[in-house]
Amino acid sequence: MDGLVLSHPEQLERLARVCAPAVPAAVLAGDPCFDRMLAAVPYRERFRRALGVRRGQRLVVLNSTWNPEGLFGSGGGQDVLPGLLPRLAAELPADDYRLAAVLHPNIWYGHGPGQIRVWLDRARRAGLALIDPVRAWRQALLAADLVLGDFGAVSYYAAALDTPVLLAADGAGVLDPQAPLADFVRHAPRLDPLAPLRPQVEGALAGHRPDPAPARFVTSEPARSAELLRRHFYTLLGLPEPAAPASLEPLPLLPHLPRQVTAPLRVRARVDGVDIVIERSTEHPYGADGDAHLAVHEDTRRPGDLDLADVITREGRPDDPRLGGPGPWTAEVLRRHPHCSAAVYVTGPDTCTVRVRRYGVFRVCASADADADPAAAASALYTWLARGGTVPAKGVVLRVRTAAGVHPFRVEADRPGYRAVAASQRSRSRAR
Repeated sequence: MDGLVLSHPEQLERLARVCAPAVPAAVLAGDPCFDRMLAAVPYRERFRRALGVRRGQRLVVLNSTWNPEGLFGSGGGQDVLPGLLPRLAAELPADDYRLAAVLHPNIWYGHGPGQIRVWLDRARRAGLALIDPVRAWRQALLAADLVLGDFGAVSYYAAALDTPVLLAADGAGVLDPQAPLADFVRHAPRLDPLAPLRPQVEGALAGHRPDPAPARFVTSEPARSAELLRRHFYTLLGLPEPAAPASLEPLPLLPHLPRQVTAPLRVRARVDGVDIVIERSTEHPYGADGDAHLAVHEDTRRPGDLDLADVITREGRPDDPRLGGPGPWTAEVLRRHPHCSAAVYVTGPDTCTVRVRRYGVFRVCASADADADPAAAASALYTWLARGGTVPAKGVVLRVRTAAGVHPFRVEADRPGYRAVAASQRSRSRAR
C-alpha cells in the first residue's frame, strides 16, 4: 500500500493501535467531501429552492446507511423507514414541512430502484422526494433543517454542519466504541418511532444546541484537502506539482424538484375576515380546527377518492393542449364530478385558476411577499367563499396563514359582473 488517506490524527492513533504496520503509509489529507460542502454553504437557499422548499418551510431529510442495523434495515427487515415516512407525511402539516430521503447507494443496488420505489410509494405520493444518492445527497444535507437518520456518515456530516439530528437506529455493536462517531451516537437525541412524531420533530428543532465535536473530528484540515491530496499524488508519481492552486469541483445546483402530492389532503381552514388559517395533511390535521374539506389530486392512486373530493386539483401549463387550459379543464372536472365543489388548475409556483360551483371562475396569484402553495390558497378561497366572502370587481387580497407565516394572495373574478351574479345566486340559495 502506497497511501492510506486519513482525515484526522485521531484516526491515525486508532490505526496505530489496531494495525501498526500500516502507519507509515498513512497520510493526513483532510476530507474532500466535507470541504465541498463547506464551500457550498453560501448556496444553501438555492439548494432549498431546487428541492421545492418554500420560505418558512422546514426540510426534514431522512437518511439510512446500508448496514442491516441501519434505519432502512432495522427491526430485522425493510419495515421501519417505509412505515415511518407516511406517518411523518400525515403528522407534519404539508405546508410547513418538506420531506426528502437519502438512501445509501448500496441500498439501491441491493434491492433495485423498482423495489425501493414500491416500498416508498405511499410516502412519495404524500410528497416525499427521493434524493440521488451519489450526485445530490450533499446538497440535500446542506438544505436540511433536521436530519432523521442512523449511525451512518450522513448523520455525522449533518451534525458537523450544525444541523439538528434525531437518530432512529444507533447501530449498537457495529461501531468502534473509541471512534468519535460512536461517541456522537451515544449522546445524540433519539427518535421513538412508536410515539407521536410531530412533537419529537418540533422538540429537536427548538432544543438544538451546537456541538463543535463532530466538525472538529471530521477533518483536521478544513478546506485543504485538495491541496494535500494533490501533493501526495504527485509525490507518489515522482512529478512536480502544477503551479495553479489545487481545487475541488463545486457542488452543482440540482434540477428543480418541486413537491407534488397526489395523496388526498385533509384540510382545515378557519376564516377571520380576509385572514384564513389553513392546515393540510394526509390525515386529520394535528390540532387544527375550522371548516373541513377534502382536496384530491386528479392523479390520485384511487379514482374513488375523486368522488369524495370537495376540491380537485392538478398542475399544468396554461396552454397545455392535452388539458385544454384552466377554463375547459375546471369546467370538465365539475361536470364529471357532480359532488365536487371546486376545481383548481395550478399554472405555476404561485398562480392558479379556481372554478367554484355556483360562484364562478377566479384567478389567484401570490403577492410579492408570499411563498406558499397556490393549491393551499385555492382551498383558503373555497372556504372563504363558503363562509360568505365576496370578490369585488377590483379583486381582493386574502391572507393565507400557515405555521410558516402569512402569504397574501390576490383573487380576481375571471369575468365581469361577478359580484352581482354571486350575490343573486346566494340570495336564491337562501330563499330555497
